[in-house]
Amino acid sequence: MTLSNQPDLATLHEWDRNHQLHPWAAMDAWRGYDNILVDRAEGIYLTDGQGRKLLDGPAGMWCMQIGYGRKEMADAIAKQVLKLPYTSPFTNTTEPSAILAKKLADLAPGDLNNVFFTTGGSTAVDTALRTMHFMNNRLGRPEKKIVLAREKGYHGSTYLAQTVTGKERDKTRFDTEKRLVRFLPDVNPYCRPAGMSVEAWCDEKVADLEQMIAEVGADSIGAFIAEPILASGGVIVPPPGYHRRTWEVCKSHDILYISDEVVTGFGRLGEWFASEAVFDIQPDMITCAKGITSGYLPLGACIISDAVMERCTDPDDPVLFSNGYTYSGHPVSCAAALKNIEILEEEGILAHVKEITPHFQRRLRELSRYEIVGDARGMGLLGCIEGKAENLEAERQLGQMIDDACEERGLLVRPLINMAVFSPPLIITHEQIDEMFDILEQALEAVERQMGL
Repeated sequence: MTLSNQPDLATLHEWDRNHQLHPWAAMDAWRGYDNILVDRAEGIYLTDGQGRKLLDGPAGMWCMQIGYGRKEMADAIAKQVLKLPYTSPFTNTTEPSAILAKKLADLAPGDLNNVFFTTGGSTAVDTALRTMHFMNNRLGRPEKKIVLAREKGYHGSTYLAQTVTGKERDKTRFDTEKRLVRFLPDVNPYCRPAGMSVEAWCDEKVADLEQMIAEVGADSIGAFIAEPILASGGVIVPPPGYHRRTWEVCKSHDILYISDEVVTGFGRLGEWFASEAVFDIQPDMITCAKGITSGYLPLGACIISDAVMERCTDPDDPVLFSNGYTYSGHPVSCAAALKNIEILEEEGILAHVKEITPHFQRRLRELSRYEIVGDARGMGLLGCIEGKAENLEAERQLGQMIDDACEERGLLVRPLINMAVFSPPLIITHEQIDEMFDILEQALEAVERQMGL
């Protein structure tokens, strides 16, 4: 097929429906999908195949930190492709991967100085869990393998990562390893009983963890995995003090704390990593991906503490750490990550996030005045509105109506059943924040009129 003989929009949609299986496709209707065909993008806007301009509310998939159309990113990627597009990570290293490993060690808190590169967030989580398995086998504790995770937490779609994912409302026919995980109840303060204070809710959620450890036995629990903010669960911000207190509980029982910063890392909350800077914890491992390259190329990492690595190491036991991927430390992806971090640093984007966050969160909270909005919550440049409906089917309909109304007006949000989630590129301006929330308000007003409210 030549450039002068490109298929038209209708043909592309036909080929997409007939031949491409998208993530999270509904298997009763996947051939009937009519996904937005995105043709190009610049800044914080996408343009579809019909020429419509759409503000990218979800920043791709929580990842487009520095915005689209960055020539310096394209140049850095092209330069590395021409110099060295690939070499085996099993036997070789490269300049970009070595520099990036050092950079991530410098940016990560505490003694997290050891970086294992992966292909994305799911494989980063897999690596963290397998590292816990390896460590406990190495220490002669083969029974200490159960992972504690949280309802509504999302950690990926590989077998291990999906096993510890708590999206309890997702209907699936895939298997998970149920013997390996126990889920803690929802930590969302919005769900607390009427009359209960946020402080009492926090006490109850910490008690949930302590009770689970007592029931399962600390000798059987290897790790607790937690997103600082439960992003795909609906931008759930646990109550103040929760992270520090649960981290202290884990430390007291020799349970590794894995902080899944695939979404919160690289500036989303105005910090490189949120674990220590925002929530006052020093995890044993941090998983990251997405914003590490601003979505320009796939890359993930599991950052491991010196203390964990020392417990994995035995000079008298020459066993291999047999975990890895063909594209671990991919030189082109690492070059993209280095340029991405350079842009974030040189343009002061993290400081910009801190500067505009109050306005973003103020406009978000104002959406609570609409009758169909049960909760408007968020932190940093993360936001969610949760719609009120009486049952799951009504919730799905409401979420779709809000999504459709936003798209009609030039805004993409991420629909999650009865919720609309947004996490715009970090370069968004004060004026563009107003543009985004003005559209959200117009959409909510239109949906309320449609519902006769």
